[in-house]
Amino acid sequence: MLLPCEVAVRSLVPALRSAIARELTQTHGLKQKDVARLLGVTQTAVSKYTRHVRGTVLKIEEVEEVQPTIKEIVVSLANGGMSKYELVTKFCVACEIIRQKGLMCELCKLSDPTIDVQQCFVCHSGTHFCAAEIKK
Repeated sequence: MLLPCEVAVRSLVPALRSAIARELTQTHGLKQKDVARLLGVTQTAVSKYTRHVRGTVLKIEEVEEVQPTIKEIVVSLANGGMSKYELVTKFCVACEIIRQKGLMCELCKLSDPTIDVQQCFVCHSGTHFCAAEIKK
């Protein structure tokens, strides 16, 4: 069984990067190589994100509750005002929103068909921790 965070790395993180990459290239006119540097990925990955080849398992643009977080990331990155640590924290915030909405359940089920999503409480329990909750 994959942990929910592992499922998020395979599906949610690419979906977030895809939405952010599209906004940065289309709305803010950044070049793919610049977006790649900001997101810590390759230019090839940005190309795949913007062409909807990668990051399509979860239709993040349809999740209204996460849009303010995505917009905040995009604007901050476009204006050069977000450190990599702040970016990680915002990704964790977006992940928390998605998990609390129950949108990870079907993705977890795809990774392990034996999971009973009606019995699973992991994402809804509020007891999981991520980088957004760790303070140094």
